[in-house]
Amino acid sequence: MVGVYGVFLMWLLTTGMHVPDGFLSTSVALAGWVLMAATVAYALRQTAGQLGDRQMPLMGVLAAFIFAAQSINFPVLGGTSGHLLGGALAAIIVGPWAAVLVMTSVVAIQAVLFQDGGLLALGFNVLNMGVLTAFTGFAVFQLVVLMLGHGRRSTLIAGAVGAWLSVVVGSVACAVELAISGTTPIGIALPAMVGVHIVIGLGEAVVTVGALSFVYAARRDLLEQGASAPGKVSAAVWLAGLAIALVVAGFSFAASPDPDGLERVAADIGFLSKASAPLFNIFPDYTLPFVSDPVISGILAVMAGTMVVFGTVFLVAGLQRRRVDA
Repeated sequence: MVGVYGVFLMWLLTTGMHVPDGFLSTSVALAGWVLMAATVAYALRQTAGQLGDRQMPLMGVLAAFIFAAQSINFPVLGGTSGHLLGGALAAIIVGPWAAVLVMTSVVAIQAVLFQDGGLLALGFNVLNMGVLTAFTGFAVFQLVVLMLGHGRRSTLIAGAVGAWLSVVVGSVACAVELAISGTTPIGIALPAMVGVHIVIGLGEAVVTVGALSFVYAARRDLLEQGASAPGKVSAAVWLAGLAIALVVAGFSFAASPDPDGLERVAADIGFLSKASAPLFNIFPDYTLPFVSDPVISGILAVMAGTMVVFGTVFLVAGLQRRRVDA
């Protein structure tokens, strides 16, 4: 019994801000699926006329980096951890609708291959971590740049503010969904979720600023002109980006073992036991079952996932481009 409970607890502690099945009622979770499907369908329609030689590899690299970075939980105050969400970063670089496709691919692959987040809860996981963060981060970024003007300093400040606020907005949405599901009252869930994610958002801001600094140095026009920036992203640039993502994946073994914001709130309030174990396991807890060493297994699993995400998003972007060419 202890062994089974230990495995289940380990699964909970790897879910990040991803909502596991059981936290949301069936009706709320299904509503999330409907909203997600409609949003992704519209995103596909919106990006059909935008994606070209530049966006295809860029979206793939972004997805790979975000997936790898999400595997590294960083410690925050009070024995809690957090990780990059990445929606704001993706939206700032490729635009909000393309970012929706990037984040949907990342979150879906995490749920299906690695059982990170529930399948029934996938709809709201995509909406919380991908859609809301992308549009919040993008809108705030544009507003701050409009106020401060273009330049490296204003770009990084805008990115930091947008990234931080995107995490807070995502936590508000999650609290509302938990309350509507009857899991916990809004008066308890909202201050608890927002309080811890205000701090976690600072980590999001730091990682986002670091990534934007690299992009600004390599292709400044991508940040100043966005989707309208001319030309291609050279193979050297996107291969370097993919290599960085794989290096980040290699540091996944250093992730903090502390529970993240959602798990900490669930434990403190008392609804952690509502989470249900995944229906199936493919590469559970970001491990490869056929590799005995747990550290190597974890690193290889995250690296493999990074490549799968890159290939998936690159393929989706390529199919979208064919729709334009047709």
